Amino acid sequence: MTVLVCAASRHGATVEIAEAIGHTLTRHGIAVDVRPAERVTMVDGYEAVVLGSAVYLGRWLEPARTLAVSAGRALATRPVWLFSSGPVGQPLEPAGDPVDLASIVTETCAIEHRVFAGVICRRRLGLAERAMVAALRVPDGDYRDWSEIDRWAAGIAATLTAGAARVT
Repeated sequence: MTVLVCAASRHGATVEIAEAIGHTLTRHGIAVDVRPAERVTMVDGYEAVVLGSAVYLGRWLEPARTLAVSAGRALATRPVWLFSSGPVGQPLEPAGDPVDLASIVTETCAIEHRVFAGVICRRRLGLAERAMVAALRVPDGDYRDWSEIDRWAAGIAATLTAGAARVT
């Protein structure tokens, strides 16, 4: 079994989450291919997919949305997990799911969606992004909870290996 783990990321933090998910799946004996979403054109050859995106202005980034739509039929035929990253601060803001998530879940027939906290590093942000962060009054920092990400990925691994055990 090979699992595709891919993510759209503007500044790299979401790809780092995808890489961590890939490492956890590998630790659990699952073959993994981690790629940026913009480099994935099809999902043939993968038995399962984990697709994620950074969230900006309440929406997934275009490469992840495009992949979900263009590969939607193929994704719907295999197990799919979705994740979003972006909320920052204490408490995490903004709260809630991305506004386009419902259509992405429908398109992919995803099993689950999880929101993970993101990273703020003002020196990497563009002007509009800095203005948004200033409005939220969020200090720079890495708000990702690596233990939470690892637990979620381990749950995916358990689901996949239990499914494989039933097939044999």
